Parts: sequence; C-alpha cells; structure tokens
Amino acid sequence: MTNRYVYGIVDGDTVEFETEAVAGAERVYTISHRRLGAVVSDIDTTDPEETDEDAQRHDDVLREIMDSDGGTTVVPMQFGMAFEGDRELKNVLRGARPAFRRAMSDIEGRFELGLKLVREDDADIDREAIEEDVADRLEPVAAQSVENDLFSDRLVLNRSYLVDRDEREAFDDAVAGFEDDRDDLMVRYTGPFAPYSFVDVKIGAQ
Repeated sequence: MTNRYVYGIVDGDTVEFETEAVAGAERVYTISHRRLGAVVSDIDTTDPEETDEDAQRHDDVLREIMDSDGGTTVVPMQFGMAFEGDRELKNVLRGARPAFRRAMSDIEGRFELGLKLVREDDADIDREAIEEDVADRLEPVAAQSVENDLFSDRLVLNRSYLVDRDEREAFDDAVAGFEDDRDDLMVRYTGPFAPYSFVDVKIGAQ
C-alpha cells in the first residue's frame, strides 16, 4: 500500500506508534518536510469510505498523537485526506506551510473541549441568562470559543472551547461548578479533542 492517509500535521516531532488505525492499518508514523511532519498510516485507496468505525479510529489516533511525548500539538485533518505517495504529500506540506505555521501557533499547547446544555423536559429556562452565566464562568479560562448549531429544541447551548493544557483543571472545575448550580439542565461535557473547531487549513488530497 503506497497511499498515505493523513491524520494531522505536527511541528518538528517524529510521531510513531502501533495502534488500530483507519482502514485496518496497524502503524502510524511521520513523513517530514522542513520541520513539518504529516502523521500518516498506509492505505490502499485515496478515497476512503467514512464508516463510523474508521471515523472513531481517526479521532482516537489524533488523541494518541496529542498524548505522545508528554503532549504534542497537532493540526487535525478532517477524515478522508489520502495521498498517492510521499512526493504528493510533501508538495502539499510545502505549499500550505504558511497556513500550517499560523494554525500551529494558534493552537500550540491547547486542545478542544465541548459543552452542550440540554433542557429538562419540563424546565422553564432563560436562555440568555444561561448563556451569560456560562460565559462569565468559562470564557476567562478559555483561549477561544465558538458557537455550534442548536440541532434540537431542547439544546440550550452548544459551544466548543480552546483550552490551554495548563488550564484544564480550572476549566473542569468551572464546568462542575455550573453543573452543581443547575438542576434544570443536563450538562454534556466532552473532550479533549484535537482542535478541529479552531483550525481552518484546507488542503486537497491527490
């Protein structure tokens, strides 16, 4: 299998480990070009099908990258980035180098955490007041945040937060404090994830 499936881009780190990777691959490794490294596994297609299992493996591999060597910053790629070989991949690293550098600077030492607040069936809530309360508690601890779609009429708030690793405990405590003060909302707190919501680098697979 000469094709390369890309999980994310790292800066100067050589990441390599064995794991359950996309499309049945068992090894993840780095292809480098001028200090940028694409973390990849081998794959027999350039158009992988996004099954639930492989989408989960993609996210799991990104988490393993983030946890490697005591904490590695990775610019995550969306599912499905596959290239015909090392030459094509290095050409992309060369062409998108400035964009990757900017993204790396924005997210270095940080990860993404998610918060969804779901209204209990019979709860009468003040959405604006809740949003203000959450902002007062969480925004001072987060580096950035973005609003996500409210895809259900019971969903009161859906935000992603970019949080410094060193602030994780403080952010956890802030979320826990909010949850303790509310019995009319279900709190769904998730992560850490690779910071998809705070990276906008688009590259074309070959």
